[in-house]
Amino acid sequence: MTYVIQLDLHREIETINSDINVHRKGQELQFKYAGLSNEPISERYTLFTTKFNFESSAVLLGDGFQMLAQTTGTAENPEDVGRCPDDSATYRIYSPQEPKRYYNYLVVEEPESYTLFGFTSSHRFAGYFDIVEEDDGLYLFANIDGEHTRPQDWDSNDLESVLVVTGETLSEVYREYSHYLKLNHPPRINVTGATPVGWCSWYAYYADVTRTQVEQNVQLMTDDLDDLEYVLIDDGYQAFMGDWLDPSDKFTGGVKSLIEDIIRRGKKPAIWIAPFIAQRESKVFRQNPDWFIKNERGQPMAADEVTYGGWRCIPWYLLDTSHPEVIEHLTETVRTMREEWGVELFKMDANYWGALKGKRYQRGITGVEAYRLGLKAVAEGAGDAFLLGCNSPMWPSLGLVDGMRVSDDVERHPHRFAQIAKETFYRSWQHLNLWQIDPDCATFVSLSNQTTNRQAYDFHRTALLASSGLLLSGDPLPDLTMLARSNLAKLMLRGRRSQQAARFSSLSMTHGQVKLTDKNDLHCVFNYFGEEQEITLRSDSPVHWYDYWTGQKLSDDASAVMTVKLAEGLTSKAVLTAP
Repeated sequence: MTYVIQLDLHREIETINSDINVHRKGQELQFKYAGLSNEPISERYTLFTTKFNFESSAVLLGDGFQMLAQTTGTAENPEDVGRCPDDSATYRIYSPQEPKRYYNYLVVEEPESYTLFGFTSSHRFAGYFDIVEEDDGLYLFANIDGEHTRPQDWDSNDLESVLVVTGETLSEVYREYSHYLKLNHPPRINVTGATPVGWCSWYAYYADVTRTQVEQNVQLMTDDLDDLEYVLIDDGYQAFMGDWLDPSDKFTGGVKSLIEDIIRRGKKPAIWIAPFIAQRESKVFRQNPDWFIKNERGQPMAADEVTYGGWRCIPWYLLDTSHPEVIEHLTETVRTMREEWGVELFKMDANYWGALKGKRYQRGITGVEAYRLGLKAVAEGAGDAFLLGCNSPMWPSLGLVDGMRVSDDVERHPHRFAQIAKETFYRSWQHLNLWQIDPDCATFVSLSNQTTNRQAYDFHRTALLASSGLLLSGDPLPDLTMLARSNLAKLMLRGRRSQQAARFSSLSMTHGQVKLTDKNDLHCVFNYFGEEQEITLRSDSPVHWYDYWTGQKLSDDASAVMTVKLAEGLTSKAVLTAP
């Protein structure tokens, strides 16, 4: 039956689908399928609609289904934040002719308040909002992607739940939202533990990494860079995508023996895997073709048939995690790495491809459900190791990873530094709530084919300072300059003082603030290629103001107000207060 429900602040929502039951619990709306029909549930199955009665100038922020997609702008003029929106020709999650989708949550910023519409669960379906113009104005629709599954094939009639909340600040609505998300998806234990700090091979050597290069960097980590704990062996160590236990010929003696050496040197080994994909040449694909998601012809489905085919060794093929033998394979592979090799952190990449639509072994299961089964299989093998998600479907990963990459890949270029800073800041409220965020690696040294200027590197270091989260150096450690070493040291010091991310006061993401100690506040301010500007910083009582990076005193006398100037272009400043 249809319902009209009155929420706070005179907002009404209406369920227009007679096959849906809704139960209100506080500000959360819980939906169940109550119909008798067994017709397939469409990709735009509406749970409710409500009048979108906000000013046309209101700024929006919505998430994407996968990590690389976020949207801001206004309802009439949405703006993609990153390079890979869900409706792009590359990802093809939905058509660009359809209304812009805001997956997971949508925040609306008005002059005096913020309103958040958010899915608080993603057990079986991806949830998204879109804004549609009707005869009497704009309406917001809350939808799930039913993936054309049939209700009689489901093991439950539960759909997903949605929260609608309004507050005076961004922090207020995010705090309320986090509460409900954690009720439905309790975080893993490592989410509130120590944040990993270390080195990652990818941005130093990419897929050409060798055992010798890893050993050279580990040697430095046992000398004057001893505070770097984790050694992350990234993509390039394996013989083929999918055969994670078989080393390439660049890792003579095997990866296991290298990891044993890392442990002997007092460091924590970490490794990159893409658990849900394989290349055609791999042993796992050649020996087990029935383990893979099928296309309409009943053949293993190449990723490029439906979406981005992958960035290396393509096209990828997609393991069917609804298949019990695949589950066993994933668990045993990761268990071997954890218990026999000693890996303490798994960077799980290309996770999005584990949630793609296709014909699976188990009828009626969605891509979201299958993906979550796959993550649970990895977790079973990993035990207490730290699980870092990367290139993930965001909300389907809730409760199943300890850390989450929240930005595109870093690149030593001003525009990429600006892009990943905004992507990270838009999601920094998730840090230590849903997972530990990973703003991607710290890169302060230019490569022969990838270089930028000092001003861009300074912006990058302040973005990392504001975001907190995982701190992994992505530079070749033998090439670190004194300035790069100083930057890393001051970023690690910040992490020891507080692991909290800076809170931003608006969706402009120009001013973030965090309390480092009982006596010190940190202010980080940013200019994203704009004109010269001034930003006013405030304290509850008169304090002294210092440049975080240089220690320079910025005021002669204690004051409760400080004005900082940002030059035009890509610029930033980090300011510390002291009594």
